[in-house]
Amino acid sequence: MSNANAAAASEGPTVGLDSPEACLLADQAGIIGDLQFVMDCCKRLLSELARPEDEQEPVIPQALWSAALVAYARCFGEGKRYGLTSDDIRSLPLQGEVLKYHKWVIEQRNQVTRHPADPFDAARVGATLSPPDARPRKVAGIAIMTMSHVLVDDMGVRQLGALASELARQTAEKAKPQQDVVLADTQKMDIDHLYELPQLRTRPPGSDDQDAGAAAESASPDAG
Repeated sequence: MSNANAAAASEGPTVGLDSPEACLLADQAGIIGDLQFVMDCCKRLLSELARPEDEQEPVIPQALWSAALVAYARCFGEGKRYGLTSDDIRSLPLQGEVLKYHKWVIEQRNQVTRHPADPFDAARVGATLSPPDARPRKVAGIAIMTMSHVLVDDMGVRQLGALASELARQTAEKAKPQQDVVLADTQKMDIDHLYELPQLRTRPPGSDDQDAGAAAESASPDAG
């Protein structure tokens, strides 16, 4: 698929399209981007899990796994016009109970993003007692233990990475002909109307202002 870098390299402006065909292509591109993010998270997570336990920072694997779960499940969101479905999972050339694993991943995402109905799912509260042979026996204090989310082992991470990779490949295969459809439809539109459409940014928001500020600073009498 072509990307913004290719568009930025052209001499002419890049204008936005909002046709149903372009919307479908945008959905597909967004899904591929989410799946690529999942693969990147899994790759980094495997590196973290391979480190000696005493060198690991628990927050990093938890953050990577949570981010991967959210991005993966977003590809199946009902709000997308395209959106992946269970049929996409069934059509993958992967061995094993792939659909069952997919459903488990979605449930893990649900646990990460929703507030638990039972407070004891998030934390446990206990009473710290004096030793049994102490006299008098008494309550020494209150202990609060937060419940950490379950992190899968490296095999589970590899499975999610492989699943995301195959889904991205499959979606890209569908997006390629869709890109040709959008191109053909756009070439039929009035060219003057196209030049009147709002241009798409090919650089991050604010970059123009930063460049202008830098240019103004270099031109200032006090500069240098």
